[in-house]
Amino acid sequence: MQDKLLFISEADVRQFLDFDELLQTMEAALIDLSAGQVTQPLRTVLPVPARRAWFGLMPAVYRDVIGAKLVTVFPENISLGLETHQALIQLFDRETGVPLAVLEGKLITAWRTAAVSALATRELARPDARVLAILGSGVQARTHLRMLRMVRSFDEVRVWSRTPDHARRFAEEVGANVMTAEDAVRSADVVVTVTHSSQPVLHGEWLSPQAHVNAVGAVGLHARELDDAAMRQSAVIVESTEAALQESGDIVHASVSIYAELGQILSRNKPKPQSRNTIYKSLGVAVEDVAAARMIYRKFIGAPPRPGM
Repeated sequence: MQDKLLFISEADVRQFLDFDELLQTMEAALIDLSAGQVTQPLRTVLPVPARRAWFGLMPAVYRDVIGAKLVTVFPENISLGLETHQALIQLFDRETGVPLAVLEGKLITAWRTAAVSALATRELARPDARVLAILGSGVQARTHLRMLRMVRSFDEVRVWSRTPDHARRFAEEVGANVMTAEDAVRSADVVVTVTHSSQPVLHGEWLSPQAHVNAVGAVGLHARELDDAAMRQSAVIVESTEAALQESGDIVHASVSIYAELGQILSRNKPKPQSRNTIYKSLGVAVEDVAAARMIYRKFIGAPPRPGM
């Protein structure tokens, strides 16, 4: 057993972050979650009203570790040139409760979120999907584009943002076309919403038949990115049914039922929906952070791979 608590910096996380392994790790974690093999309560959220922000505690027991992410979401950081999400992840040994490591969690949060969206896209988007629309232009827009390109080959990428300068900058970086939100979504095969909007930015009437949507930005009952029409015409897939019914304004206010958890789709315990739009409503759950942090920690200490792990 190690004799000191490790601190794993963002630079360390970046060094040991393997995208293919991250996809595999997220897939295993979501399958385990849906199979009831993860202990994971709902996140605790402490509002910070003066900054229109919140602080969250996200704990989980997963395989041989206990972990918790401490995360802050400060939307007004954009005006300060700071990222809106900041985080630390603490890992403990499951057998003894001994602290193992503290990892900077900002990068893990960004990439594990995009990795899960990529899994949803791999499973739910048409195999011949060629046009991607991204509503948003921040960190998550960039990580999602990188990860989604691992599961689909896009001929065209379209971008919209509420801040036109940000949209143009992002589009120039990645070779995308800047459009209005409606023009970006119409005829797109895959749509990603990664905004901080509290009002819908995507309308159901814009969606092509069988288009797949990764709805990522709206977390909390008072936040929405998709209107009622988009939600009601689609099969809705989530990470955790319990979390979605308590934390998703898109789902609760549209009064829609949940088709399946993503882990059920990945394990083939639930068939993929056919001949309709699909929405993966992302909220981010603790086991994703703990599993990703565990992956990085084991690589950091040089732990050998374990069969099936």
